[in-house]
Amino acid sequence: MGDGNPYITSEGLEKITEELRVLKYVRRKEIADKIERAKELGDLSENAEYQEAKDEQAFTEGRILELETLLNTATVVAAPSGTKQVSIGSTVTVRQNGDERVFIIVGANEAEPAKGKISNESPLGRSLIGASVGDEIEVVVPKGKVTYKVRDIA
Repeated sequence: MGDGNPYITSEGLEKITEELRVLKYVRRKEIADKIERAKELGDLSENAEYQEAKDEQAFTEGRILELETLLNTATVVAAPSGTKQVSIGSTVTVRQNGDERVFIIVGANEAEPAKGKISNESPLGRSLIGASVGDEIEVVVPKGKVTYKVRDIA
């Protein structure tokens, strides 16, 4: 899995597609309406509402471009089933110092560590890719090395 394109799960693809739809067909209209209302207030050079709306428009257009580029270049990875090795899309249960944790390996654009979604490009994600149940992996972290034991792969 090293063709240089970003990876995304089918769940991530749905979220990005929906975000893009909202930005293009809802948010753009809302911002255009804001700009029109701000223009009605007069002098644009000292119009904070106008400047704020233009900034929102620039941010939104940038995000639309970013999402379209991602959708055009991403490799969609289906959640594996019955696999014996960790890959993108896998749900992995690991044990570390007696504590069990569950991680879902996702592409970098979908990572939400607080929700257990870790990037395949993160140190832990990279170390887990290719691991099998029973494997012990070491991950280098700022405080040293941490050892994880793979308990389950779904």
